[in-house]
Parts: sequence; structure tokens; C-alpha cells
Amino acid sequence: MDSKNMVIVVLAVAAAVLGYLYWDSQRTGVDINVPGVRIKAN
Repeated sequence: MDSKNMVIVVLAVAAAVLGYLYWDSQRTGVDINVPGVRIKAN
């Protein structure tokens, strides 16, 4: 795997993780507050 494909895989995994965290916060009403990013659901 060359470096270009590795970067694409890393970005895809990061997007999937952030998407899951956002979905989970919306589902459970959890407030995720990390430096630079705040996701709050009622």
C-alpha cells in the first residue's frame, strides 16, 4: 500500500469514527465536548 492509499484509508476511518460519535451522541443525548469540537444532543 503506497502513502496515497494510506492517507485515504486514515481519512475514511477518521470520518467513520467521527460520524459514529455524532450518531451516538444524537441517539443517547450525550454531550461530547473536546477541545475545538462540541457535540451536544438533548
